[in-house]
Amino acid sequence: MSVDSSNYRVSPELAQKLGRVAVLLGGNSAERAVSLNSGHAVVKALENAGVDVVAIDIKGNPLECIKSIEFDRAFLALHGRGGEDGTIQGMLECLDIPYTGSGVMASALAMDKLRTKYLWQGVGLPTPPFVSIDKSNVEDIDYEAIVRLLGLPISVKPAHEGSSIGIKKVRSLEELIDACNGAATHDAQVLIEKWIEGPEYTIAILDGKALPVIGLSTDHVFYDYDAKYLANDTHYFLPSGLSEEKEKEISALSEIACESVGCKGWARVDVMQDSDGEFWLLEVNTTPGMTDHSLVPMAAKHAGMSFEALVVRILEDTCGSKRS
Repeated sequence: MSVDSSNYRVSPELAQKLGRVAVLLGGNSAERAVSLNSGHAVVKALENAGVDVVAIDIKGNPLECIKSIEFDRAFLALHGRGGEDGTIQGMLECLDIPYTGSGVMASALAMDKLRTKYLWQGVGLPTPPFVSIDKSNVEDIDYEAIVRLLGLPISVKPAHEGSSIGIKKVRSLEELIDACNGAATHDAQVLIEKWIEGPEYTIAILDGKALPVIGLSTDHVFYDYDAKYLANDTHYFLPSGLSEEKEKEISALSEIACESVGCKGWARVDVMQDSDGEFWLLEVNTTPGMTDHSLVPMAAKHAGMSFEALVVRILEDTCGSKRS
């Protein structure tokens, strides 16, 4: 899928209300390359829509970058730590600059996969069984006990990375030990999760409501970084292939999952379906990708919304309510 341009233009009144928009992109995280692609796509879309826009690469000192150019509001196209974890959101709030997406609390919580799962468990939402280990004692872990508890295969992932960075599917005790050591190089906390075998779905949430569900299929072991951003053999299903009843079920589950975390504006929820047809929440992304492989623009397009209209819709939320 490519991000199409359109004839969508904002009204002069809205353009004046929005003022000068800074698209914050790049940054210092492991997802910098993805963020640059997302950010440049957003800049082009806003230009096409007639919005006064400037790109700011948040590389190095974020505060110095932000204060180097005057602007009225920010479109956040930053992924990963320092951009999606509440850090930049808190800085913008201190500077009294409106920004897109979720606030400090929800951004920090969603970036922490472990605590998101604790929350979902607490409110009775389905998420795969898991344990977590700390980098400081990774050599003292009883890995055999983890295998007995969760079975095989198992998913191992850094607790605070996105874009599937550092995630491994392991099928043996030896692979589990290696994967945990590898994940610990990315993060001080490692999440070990029961592997749900079955189809994967992703659900974009816009203003609290689900867009059309996307089914995913890849020749990779799972929907990893290459499948998300580089490969051309990843298959996207719109319609999703689910029955109408199941599509309503997964959409409602995803809306509740975002609401429980406190997401605002837009987000994307990743869900697995097991062999019994049950859905399991994996994670929520508060600043989803906006590249030419990205899923939120794909779902919006299927719902009849151009990329320009989607970007402006997200941006308009900065004129409204306060975040938490």
